[in-house]
Amino acid sequence: MKKTAAVFLTAALSLGLLAGCSSADGGDTVTLKVGASPAPHAEILEVAKDILADQGIELDIVEFNDYIQPNTAVESGDLDANYFQHITYMNEFNVSDGTHLVSAAEVHYEPFGLYAGKTDAIDSLPDGAQIAVPNDTTNEARALLLLEQEGLITLKEGAGITATKADIAENPKNLDIVELEASQLPVRLQDVDMAVINGNYAIDAGLKVADALAVESADGEAATAYVNVLAVKEGNEDNEAIQALAQALCSDQVKTFMEETYQGAVVPVF
Repeated sequence: MKKTAAVFLTAALSLGLLAGCSSADGGDTVTLKVGASPAPHAEILEVAKDILADQGIELDIVEFNDYIQPNTAVESGDLDANYFQHITYMNEFNVSDGTHLVSAAEVHYEPFGLYAGKTDAIDSLPDGAQIAVPNDTTNEARALLLLEQEGLITLKEGAGITATKADIAENPKNLDIVELEASQLPVRLQDVDMAVINGNYAIDAGLKVADALAVESADGEAATAYVNVLAVKEGNEDNEAIQALAQALCSDQVKTFMEETYQGAVVPVF
């Protein structure tokens, strides 16, 4: 989620129609424009779209392949909401970019996985092996915590979810931690020994969490620190149509879809 130039915007932005949401229960159709990563977020929103249609709410899903524009578009009002990021990233983005985003719903958690590249087993990692990790602050820390979980490195005490390469206290295998843009991790997987890959990019690349060499512990701090949220601009979280979307995303239909489609790669938290 590094704040670099946008990669691709797959649909043109136009002004959101949140102002009309008060009529969600009336005869008029209300449109919500929501930004999302292609997988799994846009796919999950398609399930919610059918639920909302019965309530007179049309969901316009705008797909993004970067982590910057969906937030700035919500801040500017070009999007009514977005669904692509975890809460720790959203909070950091607010601080670094001066946005005013809040969570309208906590929806799911995507366990990070350590995937094999040139080396197919953790025990087989050679001295000086290259392990690629996301290069944005929150997700790099998350990747390092997974490597620590597996005994590959030890971080300085208290580093936690703000850890960087500088916080590595012990590195017995002299691992070369390679920082890459999160979206490039699956692309570059075969160039490195292993890579710690964000859940959405792993899914998009056809990687299965069941095939990962290691996965974040579901009872660790990651499950709460990295819960994926429906984000809106502060002041809009109680809007009628936004609340309807939040309820749809936290419905039994969506839960069943997540569990059957992603088989552990997307874990509902509701």
